[in-house]
Amino acid sequence: MLKRQFCAKQDNTVFHKRLYKRLLDYPLLDPSSSSSSSLSSPPHALGSPPEWDRDGEARVVSPSDAEDDAGPAAAEEEEDVFARRSNGGSGMESLDYEIIENYAYREHQAQRGKLWVSYYVVVKWLFALLIGIGTGYAAVFINLAVENFSGWKYAATFSIIQHSYFVGFLVYILINLGLVFSSVFIITHFAQLLLDLFKLFTGVDTHGILLFRTLVGKIFGSIGSVGGGLALGKEGPLVHTGACIASLLGQGGSTKYHLRSRWLRIFESDRDRRDLVTCGCAAGVAAAFRAPVGGVLFALEEVTSWWRSQLMWRVFFTSAVVAVVVRSAMSWCKSGKCGHFGSGGFIIWDISGRLLFSGIAAHGYYWVIGGLLGALFNQLTLYITKWRRSYLHKKGSRVKILEVCLISVLTSIISFGSPLLTKCSPCPDSDAIECPRPPGTDGNFVNFYCAKDKEYNDLATIFFNTQDDAIRNLFSAKTFHEYSAQSLLTFLVMFYSLAIVTFGTAVPAGQFVPGIMIGSTYGRLVGMFVVKFYKRLNVEEGTYALLGAASFLGGSMRMTVSLCVIMVEITNNLQLLPLIMLVLLVSKAVGDFFNEGLYEMQAQLRGIPLLESRPKQYMRNMTAKEACKTQKVVCFSRIVKVADIVSVLRSNKHNGFPVVDHRPNGETLVIGLILRSHLLVLLQSKVDFQNSPFPCDLRGVSNRHNFSDFVKPASSKGKSIEEIHLAQDELELYLDLAPFLNPSPYIVPEDMSLAKVYNLFRQLGLRHIFVVPRPSRVIGLITRKDLLVEESDDSATLELQSTSVRAQRPRERLVMQHVQQPEHPLLSSLLIQQ
Repeated sequence: MLKRQFCAKQDNTVFHKRLYKRLLDYPLLDPSSSSSSSLSSPPHALGSPPEWDRDGEARVVSPSDAEDDAGPAAAEEEEDVFARRSNGGSGMESLDYEIIENYAYREHQAQRGKLWVSYYVVVKWLFALLIGIGTGYAAVFINLAVENFSGWKYAATFSIIQHSYFVGFLVYILINLGLVFSSVFIITHFAQLLLDLFKLFTGVDTHGILLFRTLVGKIFGSIGSVGGGLALGKEGPLVHTGACIASLLGQGGSTKYHLRSRWLRIFESDRDRRDLVTCGCAAGVAAAFRAPVGGVLFALEEVTSWWRSQLMWRVFFTSAVVAVVVRSAMSWCKSGKCGHFGSGGFIIWDISGRLLFSGIAAHGYYWVIGGLLGALFNQLTLYITKWRRSYLHKKGSRVKILEVCLISVLTSIISFGSPLLTKCSPCPDSDAIECPRPPGTDGNFVNFYCAKDKEYNDLATIFFNTQDDAIRNLFSAKTFHEYSAQSLLTFLVMFYSLAIVTFGTAVPAGQFVPGIMIGSTYGRLVGMFVVKFYKRLNVEEGTYALLGAASFLGGSMRMTVSLCVIMVEITNNLQLLPLIMLVLLVSKAVGDFFNEGLYEMQAQLRGIPLLESRPKQYMRNMTAKEACKTQKVVCFSRIVKVADIVSVLRSNKHNGFPVVDHRPNGETLVIGLILRSHLLVLLQSKVDFQNSPFPCDLRGVSNRHNFSDFVKPASSKGKSIEEIHLAQDELELYLDLAPFLNPSPYIVPEDMSLAKVYNLFRQLGLRHIFVVPRPSRVIGLITRKDLLVEESDDSATLELQSTSVRAQRPRERLVMQHVQQPEHPLLSSLLIQQ
């Protein structure tokens, strides 16, 4: 449970109130709640001062300490922060992205030969290939289904309105309502929201969001919501779809649906599974926009905070596979094999390359307006989402379904009724595109409620097309003078409002394509006036539509590098790259002045503990000691009684415990960290219980356990202490934690700045950091050259899961030379049995 505490600090005449958010690990625990029946192995709740703590308290920093969002601001602002997080933060667990290099793990890795290492590498790349293929075909299926459903809907509507506009209107509403109802029904019963996926990448355990049923729900739910005409896109569900495919592969399939193989269950850490999900997210973006490089940069910029060069190659390979699959499938569909309306939909737009940089830059004020529109969009969606979560969604799934159905009816009324109030325009004589478009087809120049045959309704041309086709028309250089300013302004206001209301409802949604729709409409509207009054610029309206889309997305999404590359890839025009870069920088700066990005704001509203890219300024003036000043840490001794372990696990929800031992001079020394999940495995297996409170034989530990038992399935909550039943005589036995503890946890001195601790958490993906007193003895110094070790016959080095796995026998002599020194009696008792 997340606990928040206020800590007051007087600085001259200014009284700053700081808000501290405590994560699950190491909240306050009364020492009296811990069992201490055995003097040899009591769990040490540090209420009595151990000698290694100069103030009488052992201090541990959790990720939430470093993530405190409340700066030295006014009390009202801090109370608002507290209120914003108090609803959604409780009950969240962290993931263990750090490899626990305990003795059992090292022994387990040493038993694996080169054949297993080769198999591990092959499976990693095989999974990347399968993720790309699966996500690519899922994207093609979603796209074809949306295109065909939308095409049939528009064909049926226009066929009926030839006889009666009212009956056609009813049919149009019912078709949209049926598609949207199927979508919201699927999502409320089978799937999760995209924002839940962000928890995984911030190190929060999110069991149940990447299940097989979630995959099915996202695919068919997005077909219904996008095909039903709602103001949302399908790129968000595609990102979630790719993540689900990756997660299912990483855990070897689905047990519930009997689609599981033990040969694929080789990923034994949260970090490996996170890397796979990162590949899936990149594949989803690459599939949605046919932008493989943009998918890679999206994963780098938005998805994961802990990037590694090895992951870059796999993400790049996955995105390349997606691009090949999508292009191959779409080229096959152009022959008419994918349905009457199945040849379009994927985003590749033709943008004129003619531009005058100085002329467009001179009118850069509208980039600022685009950033303002994006920031306003974020703020309005935040207000509506707060109201929705506080009132509507608390009333159950029926209210969620009813809400989406009402929005669907409202969207249908606006999209059908607005063109009825717009005057028709005569078809242009010089345009090469057929005007009006034939009934039962897609394209420009929709004849809707027009008195003459050679007329078209420009507002209906936008509304009665899929979003991809509508954006193509707005961007195209072949649609000169096709739209009137009145129609563009009407559509901008209507679609902007619908997108705000629709965002956050219980349907799978993405905001990228709606953002392009809003921005391109605004940009085209500006372009009409610029082209009319500044003809010497020789720039077409479609170019302004593209730059308007970039400005709105920059002000709303706040992505820069990935968004820039995606825009270049979907327009297939490299000449506009400098302008797009400049537009994104300006609009993002404008948006950052007012609020945060769209998904960051929504994540904070849902209580997701996001670590931002930079620490807060006040953290540079705080130390690690100050951040955990009030904490009392629950510790275990190396040899601990089973009853004491059970008592501590039942009395609190900590997920990690320091393990301490005592030197002959009475000093308490930290020797490692033991995870709650590992303790539960040891209690359940019972094979390591012993009668005597003395160190056990460390050899053969890996033979007594299946190492996969220590790995929590991605779709499971994991083991619980309530599920473990022990007899009374078993509670009196002892357990040696030495083989299973992490002997090298990350430790920082108490006077390290909180900003530096923050950077360690974000860059290394940590879950715990120990804070210890400053006095310590230096035993050596490592420089860069010490890490550049040549491979030799005596010490073969294999890179596996970013961990050095070395031959054991040559290392034993080196370890023995250190552990037998009298200054390390604790480590000597731990390793001397080797």
